[in-house]
Amino acid sequence: MSGPVRSWFLPGPEDTDRLARAVAGPLLELSRERPLCVALEGELGSGKTSWVRAMLQGLGYTGRVVSPTYTLLEPYSVGDFTVLHLDLYRLSDPGELEFLGLQDMVCPGTVICAEWPGRGRGVLPEPDLELAFSYQGEGRRVAMSAFTAAGADWLEVVAKQASMLHLPALD
Repeated sequence: MSGPVRSWFLPGPEDTDRLARAVAGPLLELSRERPLCVALEGELGSGKTSWVRAMLQGLGYTGRVVSPTYTLLEPYSVGDFTVLHLDLYRLSDPGELEFLGLQDMVCPGTVICAEWPGRGRGVLPEPDLELAFSYQGEGRRVAMSAFTAAGADWLEVVAKQASMLHLPALD
């Protein structure tokens, strides 16, 4: 299923953080029945790791959130849920993901947030939602594409929160 695509302008980093925090809880709830995968696309420094950090903070996580650039995977426990943050930029072969034990960690209550997901194609679960970050003037643009019913449900939550936060829609 290739579903809806929505885009917003994020004038500053604080706007990225506000939106990520506002939509984190509903994302976890959607993962209660089955694991969800969020693909994070964009150039280096475009906001992918910042999104995951703010999302975790929005879920009440108070520990340090680091970029998994060198470790490839950082797991975070939030109540009964797990967020697996992957950065596959340095991955040379998708088969390397098998050595991380990713398949053993993926179960209901898990959200996978994968930066550079194309490098894990064939091993990484297909995304429910893709967030594509790009530079736009002094700010950023985030375009979100839903690929499953759960992804489309979350995209509706994002749209409502973005409106409440007065973030300009670019659709």
